[in-house]
Amino acid sequence: MSETKSISESAAIIQNSMDYTLFSWSKQTSLSPIAIKRGEGVYLYDYDGKRYLDFSSGLMNVNIGHGNQRVTKAVAAQMMEVSYVTPGCVTKVRGELGKKLSEITPGHLIKSFFTVCGATAIENAIKLARLYTGRHKIITRYRSYHGATNGAMTASGDPRKLAVDSQQMPNVVHVEDPYCYRCPWNQKLGSCKMECIAHIERVVGFEGPENIAAILMEGESGSSGCIKYPPGYFKLLRALCDKYGILLIADEVMSGFGRTGKWFGIENHHVVPDMIATAKGITSGYLPLGALIVSDKIASYYDDKPLMIGLTYSAHPVSCAAALEVLKIYEDENMMENVVRMGKYVEERANELKHQHPSIGDFRNTGLFGCFELVKNRESKEPMAPFNAKPEEMFVMNKVAAKIKELGMYTFVRWSYIFVVPPLTITKEQVDEGINIISKAIAIADEYCN
Repeated sequence: MSETKSISESAAIIQNSMDYTLFSWSKQTSLSPIAIKRGEGVYLYDYDGKRYLDFSSGLMNVNIGHGNQRVTKAVAAQMMEVSYVTPGCVTKVRGELGKKLSEITPGHLIKSFFTVCGATAIENAIKLARLYTGRHKIITRYRSYHGATNGAMTASGDPRKLAVDSQQMPNVVHVEDPYCYRCPWNQKLGSCKMECIAHIERVVGFEGPENIAAILMEGESGSSGCIKYPPGYFKLLRALCDKYGILLIADEVMSGFGRTGKWFGIENHHVVPDMIATAKGITSGYLPLGALIVSDKIASYYDDKPLMIGLTYSAHPVSCAAALEVLKIYEDENMMENVVRMGKYVEERANELKHQHPSIGDFRNTGLFGCFELVKNRESKEPMAPFNAKPEEMFVMNKVAAKIKELGMYTFVRWSYIFVVPPLTITKEQVDEGINIISKAIAIADEYCN
């Protein structure tokens, strides 16, 4: 009786959401969502009691894992004092969070403007870059994702923007990616001449360096397939920006806050950007918050000039309280050390799977920020599903995704990619659990290799 009641409760919860809410990026009638009742650590539980291993940390944001009650207590304590003040007022937690961010960011990044999410951090980064430099063009990569608001979506190369392409923000210029597995210049890593950087410099020349406000790059590539930057790429890009007086903006929305084993992904490349736009891991997804962190030079420019950016919910005290506690949790629980250890172990297990599964073309990873790329043929590298695959081209990968869900895992499957982005608290046993599920699912794709 209790099981029947549970199933009927789950069905009612799903039906309510299907009837009265809209879902992102999806045909509304083709969805089969999981009704989540609770989360604990690396696991989610539905109303039928089924457990799912969260192998993508929600949407690459629940870095500390689910259900950490330290955050609940910090949020409740702040709400007992004050839940909202206008951005023109200050709270103790606002200053404390800003100070903490200035301590953990690399180099001369010193002041934060708090936003609502990653997209609004990117929007304000672009706006501020244009205001500060007096220039108007922004250079970004084709295989990138920066958010779903109009400006951030235009800056993205992600094909989800094509549906609203007629409304795109002007003066964004896209460049090719340093996609070493599928090099656009047909070069091999180690023997190439960094054609990917020479290409950007040519584009700078074509567009007029005096017109270019900023180059916007993810600190580490995310939903476009965890494309790893070749060694030296960011140093050459930094030098290029300095040569032409262009700002370098690091999008650390996904790659920030320990995800790659460093506070920020760009630190793996020993480069300091002029701005960092971030969100997600700043509160570990417990509450919405983003931040635009800028250099001392940019900050001081506005000492005697009005800073013409603003949001109603900027520096929201409750979100700031969540963020401050989450940053303490990262340190108290030594999460970045665990990321380095578990990242190496994930790579060991992934290499084992490469020997077992002919459909694995590549595995790319930094810390706990990785993905498998599945192919029909390792020699030709024909993807199991192409970039921007149509629904009928997702036949195999949809079967793989369905198997993963059936076996009790929640993770991000997109085109030919299976993402491995678990909470930073994950253990070896939990890595094994996840990799074993992925292995069983990939066996389906193996049948379609030629």
